[in-house]
Amino acid sequence: MTTVIYRVENHVATVTLNRPESLNCFNYEMLKSLDEVIEHIRTNADVRVVIITASGEKAFSVGADLKERKTLNEEQVRRNVYKIGQVFANIGELPQPTIAAINGYAFGGGMELALACDFRISVEDTQMGLTETSLAIIPGAGGTQRLPRLIGETKAMELILTAKRITANEAKDIGLVSSVVPREKLMEASMKLANDMLKNGPLALQQAKFAIKQGLNTDLHTGFKIERKAYEVIIPTEDRVEALAAFSEKRNPNFKGK
Repeated sequence: MTTVIYRVENHVATVTLNRPESLNCFNYEMLKSLDEVIEHIRTNADVRVVIITASGEKAFSVGADLKERKTLNEEQVRRNVYKIGQVFANIGELPQPTIAAINGYAFGGGMELALACDFRISVEDTQMGLTETSLAIIPGAGGTQRLPRLIGETKAMELILTAKRITANEAKDIGLVSSVVPREKLMEASMKLANDMLKNGPLALQQAKFAIKQGLNTDLHTGFKIERKAYEVIIPTEDRVEALAAFSEKRNPNFKGK
């Protein structure tokens, strides 16, 4: 069975975790497949927005495959922890905007995958959280770093150190997810967000994302320099000229990502 399903349509890449019988938990095979898909997306100029979701109705992902983990020696455990961190870092560093369409439980590594994305949209009837400390481990794929940056240090400490599971609406209240929708509306809402971005220049989307992400890791003065450099990348592009022409001619622009 294919553990990761990947398709591209109308400039949107949809990546679907596909181990529903195991609540889409990550074994090593899935991590390798996901890594290959992400590397393909990174260099695919046809992809302008990415949606990551999962098969089934129970879980987005409940994290590491603990059945597999029990069979691994310490060296293999380190291999898996390194791999999941590397894959999620690669997702976080994609130039294209990314949306996590959370269709069910998102615990541990599943929550960390969602955190690696730029936006998170969740179904109403689910729960999520970084629950690793309940298993005598810690989030090892970026959770201890991404969650505090997203919702603040104190709340992140509370959620991680208590291994608390929260509802989708509670996640929205603290800014962990951007919207909560009925299950049947999840992909529609995700595609609407994607299409709202697709109306704009694809290179501008990438450079704006780059400026925001890089600027957050530095002081304001350096952030201004990063923004200026990102803007300079856009100046010689065909899309910028096309946008001005379309505005003058009172028509919709035809952006080509060039």
